[in-house]
Amino acid sequence: MKILIAEDDPISRRILEANLLEWGYEVMVASDGGEAWEIIQQPESPSLIISDWMMPRMDGLALCRKIRNMEKSEYIYFIILTAKGEKKDIIEGLEAGADDFLTKPFNREELKYRIRIGERIINLERRILELANTDSLTCLLNRRAFMERMEQEMSRAQREKKPISLILVDIDHFKNVNDTYGHQVGDLALQRFSGELTASARPYDFLGRYGGEEFVVCLPGADGLRAASVAERMRRQIENMEIMLPDNSGSIRITASFGTASISVESGRNVDLLIKSADDALYRAKEKGRNRVWGDDK
Repeated sequence: MKILIAEDDPISRRILEANLLEWGYEVMVASDGGEAWEIIQQPESPSLIISDWMMPRMDGLALCRKIRNMEKSEYIYFIILTAKGEKKDIIEGLEAGADDFLTKPFNREELKYRIRIGERIINLERRILELANTDSLTCLLNRRAFMERMEQEMSRAQREKKPISLILVDIDHFKNVNDTYGHQVGDLALQRFSGELTASARPYDFLGRYGGEEFVVCLPGADGLRAASVAERMRRQIENMEIMLPDNSGSIRITASFGTASISVESGRNVDLLIKSADDALYRAKEKGRNRVWGDDK
């Protein structure tokens, strides 16, 4: 876990850093609240902060208030380190959004276990968030979580002036699988199908279950040709996949149709337009006979 120390006193800062490194944490340091605030706004910022109360530029409570007003998906656990120990000071800190207090001079073992309490809370919050964002059957992102991630990737693509592509996938005649073999086999097919899609995707792509037997793949940095290549690789993998029936009485095969769409910096498309283009391409793939890839540029 990554921890940020915000402390203007160099000796106290070094002691904190030495202890945290000894306990196996990844440590970042800031000499005042303003520097800490800059670090917190960066990608993959620390999940836990140990901050002195009195600091130049921005004190610990002001830093805590700014963090609590941020729109951030993951919770940041905030420990105030201070010589103030009166009840009114603790109340003021809690009102600012602090999670815990540690008085100076701090006890080394007390510091360790207060950090571990914070770590447990952070891990629990991450687990709850994971369950809320994940489709329980396929373990892919659910539709809401995928769309939130997609908005972030679109913004990044625009900032970095890079293309981004989308693949919509629909299992062909999936209703026949459920009607013929039952929903247990249908669920098994969905699990195997999502596993093959994941295995065929690039490491930095992300996938979601869009609804029912329809899935969606985002390909950051990919143009139309790359998206078509990835989709065709997925299509072949699905076509060659054999799904054994639970009673070992035989196996079934499925196919899928793929629609791809891409944007560049100049296109001006938003997420809704990109999804509509991919959906239109998917419709054309089905219209042309299914088990094929169709791009929005055809």
